[in-house]
Amino acid sequence: MAAATSTQDLRIIITGGARGIGGATARLLCAGGAKVMIADVLDADGEALAAELGPNALYRHLDVTSDEDWRTAVAAAEAAFGGLNALFNNAGIVAFSSVAACTPDAFRRVIDVNLTGVFLGIHAAAPALARAGGGVIVNTSSTAGLQGYANLAAYVASKWGVRGLTKAAALDLAPQRIRVVSIHPGPIATPMTAGLSGDLARAQPIPRFGEADEVARMARFLLVEASYSTGSEFVVDGGAVTGQVLPLPEGDAPG
Repeated sequence: MAAATSTQDLRIIITGGARGIGGATARLLCAGGAKVMIADVLDADGEALAAELGPNALYRHLDVTSDEDWRTAVAAAEAAFGGLNALFNNAGIVAFSSVAACTPDAFRRVIDVNLTGVFLGIHAAAPALARAGGGVIVNTSSTAGLQGYANLAAYVASKWGVRGLTKAAALDLAPQRIRVVSIHPGPIATPMTAGLSGDLARAQPIPRFGEADEVARMARFLLVEASYSTGSEFVVDGGAVTGQVLPLPEGDAPG
């Protein structure tokens, strides 16, 4: 086995795979013939999705903050698939709070899941990818890893950390023929964003929330097609970080 050159070649673990972006990616990859381990703490949702997707998918309970869970998940994927050549580090949580209001425990929890969980995944999976002859790791950051947001102190810190960790890992793992890239979704319609107002996206060049399938298609590109890319950021955000489309004041004309 080596790095995948088609979706059918992929042998992958997807964290946060039971729903949202992870679930959409599992569906897309399985439809193309990939072997997918759906890893999550949402057991009922994960088991139902694996049953829906059929023999190319299996579910495993995985707490991304547990190095033991990571070790056993990687071993199980290698045994089930005959090797592992890809990882989608997608699990994440959010805490809506300012710097002043965020408690230390809440801050640590977001960092532990969103950043330390990504490190533990890379740490556990990289030897398996090397044994397979190479592979790819896609880490979910966010537009919050490219710019700041008010009332998202812990989340912003974690996602900038994922961006930096991706670059360090890309350099460290290049000799093993392992690519590492980060994906940066903007406002995407998932359970995590269910409480957010649609106003968030209205001033973007593409004035709507994105769909999980749109991020999944970018993830598939990075996993299979982006063979000359490592350490780089790939943005799926409707133009959110490009700038805002603001209406002219009434009575004014351009010029």
